[in-house]
Amino acid sequence: MAQALNGNRSILVVGSGISGLSAALEAAETGFQVHLIEKEPYLGGRVARMNKYFPKLCPPNCGLEINFRRLKSNPLVQVHTMAEVEKVEGEAGKFEVGIKISPRYVNEKCTACGLCEAASTTEVPDPFNYGLKRVKAAHLPHEFAFPLRYVLAPEVIGTAEAQQIKAACPYDAIDPHMEAQQLNLQVAAIIWATGWRPYEAEKIAYYGFGKSRNVITNVMMERFAASNGPTAGKITRPSDGGEVKRVAFIQCAGSRDENHLPYCSGVCCLASLKQATYLLEQDPDARVTIFYIDIRALGRYEDFYTKLQADERVTLIKGKAGELCEDPQTGLVTVQVEDQATGKILNDQFDLVVLATGMVPNSPTIEVSGTTVGLDDSGFMLTSQAVSGVIGAGCVKQPVDVASCVQDATAAALKAIQSACRR
Repeated sequence: MAQALNGNRSILVVGSGISGLSAALEAAETGFQVHLIEKEPYLGGRVARMNKYFPKLCPPNCGLEINFRRLKSNPLVQVHTMAEVEKVEGEAGKFEVGIKISPRYVNEKCTACGLCEAASTTEVPDPFNYGLKRVKAAHLPHEFAFPLRYVLAPEVIGTAEAQQIKAACPYDAIDPHMEAQQLNLQVAAIIWATGWRPYEAEKIAYYGFGKSRNVITNVMMERFAASNGPTAGKITRPSDGGEVKRVAFIQCAGSRDENHLPYCSGVCCLASLKQATYLLEQDPDARVTIFYIDIRALGRYEDFYTKLQADERVTLIKGKAGELCEDPQTGLVTVQVEDQATGKILNDQFDLVVLATGMVPNSPTIEVSGTTVGLDDSGFMLTSQAVSGVIGAGCVKQPVDVASCVQDATAAALKAIQSACRR
């Protein structure tokens, strides 16, 4: 029977997206103590912000709810939100990890009754919705948040409003004097599952993101289509809330480009095809144009692509879009592109343009006993690490879809267990 090195049967999982959740549960269900840390005030990562995901095109709460149920029923998993790793020392079997837990200003007595939110007047950008709307300083991260507990924005700490919010809570759950805490753990292995972030579209100057009101990114489109998003699932123009009849999707926005991201993120084509169905389901009379370099929808996803390709409401044009121009009066965005099939220069106007930006890894920034975590030229974690016992999982290693993340997380859990044990 396997025996833990030095008697330590603890595994640290950094990041609680679908990879981190899966790895933590797999390890805990084999009998290991797991510490799951997450920098956000809720679990679920990017998947929690999706409207639907492949392969079944179901809402993320379906899969997340099952994992949260497993989490609640397993006492071997300890969850720490608003937490980040500050240092790691030691070696496999006996890592010493320093973790900073930022103040939430709301303790475990919270019942999510909403009275604190009603007493709040200050509004702050909503990070869950990528700043597409504003929320009260006292707010629930989102309606399906786990843990289901409010958070108080630091902008009001030290003000009379904070005391007003505290007085409104009948459960003594608001604590404006809460301070950052330091947590020191001893673990046998570390699974790094910090996931990804969207490439900064502002860096692609010729697409005018941040200046053109009706140019958004693919992650923002996902929130516009979600029932718990900023527009309650109605896809509208950000400039005026007007109806959207014509949408352009620009593929490889910054990807496969030596000036930005040299690699392909793999999932962007499918994401745009999926988001095209959001619009067509909302308005059967709408029209979609997809400008692409190559459409990558392999294996079981090819049928999905073929079906959409046959839809007369969808036009696919092979060509890299050039500079975008938004009419200040109408808000319509003109897309210029050379159609590689005909050689013609096309100029067309759209109500909304969606930039399919790529996936950038949230790379580890720590050293382990003076040894840097191994990364490739794009910042992805290398499979082979100089430090034994530190294992990457999911999109921190390479761009992959949700199903592949779950598979890789299971492999990472097994590697962590092997690293922590000897025969």
